[in-house]
Amino acid sequence: MSTEVIRIERPTTNSKLFAHTRWDIVPVAAGLFHLAYFLGLYFLFPHAPLWVMLILGFIYSLMINANVNGVSHNFIHNPFFRSQLLNRIFGVIESVACCFSQTYYDVVHMQHHKGNADRPDENGKTVDWISIYKHGHDGEAENPWGYVFLSFFRDNPGAIKRELAKRGKIELRWGNIELAVFITILITMAVIVPTRPIHFINWRFMLFFLPFFYLGHCFSYLNGYFRHYGANPDKPIAWGVSSYGKIYILLFFYNGYHA
Repeated sequence: MSTEVIRIERPTTNSKLFAHTRWDIVPVAAGLFHLAYFLGLYFLFPHAPLWVMLILGFIYSLMINANVNGVSHNFIHNPFFRSQLLNRIFGVIESVACCFSQTYYDVVHMQHHKGNADRPDENGKTVDWISIYKHGHDGEAENPWGYVFLSFFRDNPGAIKRELAKRGKIELRWGNIELAVFITILITMAVIVPTRPIHFINWRFMLFFLPFFYLGHCFSYLNGYFRHYGANPDKPIAWGVSSYGKIYILLFFYNGYHA
């Protein structure tokens, strides 16, 4: 039997800033724009009509989806910068823009690759914490409605933290820094109303923002669901489902090539 060797050519660059390709300026710019957009929602909210903010909030939800499955996903597999410090700083930027921890998400995503949407074992457990089969029945995928709208509440921060701790104290420290930064910013937004003069207790903004934050992560789970629904979790070559639509490929930074 002859075996065919698969050769993967990784891009190289002589850039002193970027680790793989100068084209990584595009996802970096997208991540920075997402952060600016998020902060812009906060400062614009006291001054814009509600109907405008609702449209902008919905766009923010879509941006979370594109960022998590595009920029953030690529950054996990191919950190953009040669400098470790710049990679850490960009991880904080991503954490604030998406309101999560990039490093904690790295752990969840790597666990996903270990199991690749596996079916539950005899004890009802899956290797992949976010497997679409984990809460399904009779070996079938969970109903998409349940997966999309409940997965946000199923994360186990304790399990993620324990797995992250296996990577060492530095990784755990940076994951906690990311959490602390985005939580501090959210608390600040909840307390301070950015008006002249400044007012306090910004409950209207939080009432507006939190549903769109949640919806954005629901969109992300929706994306993940259909990256594996219809695949064969028992056959490695068929673990994922790819999508080759040009618009999707561009907006999600080639996440459509999925395995």
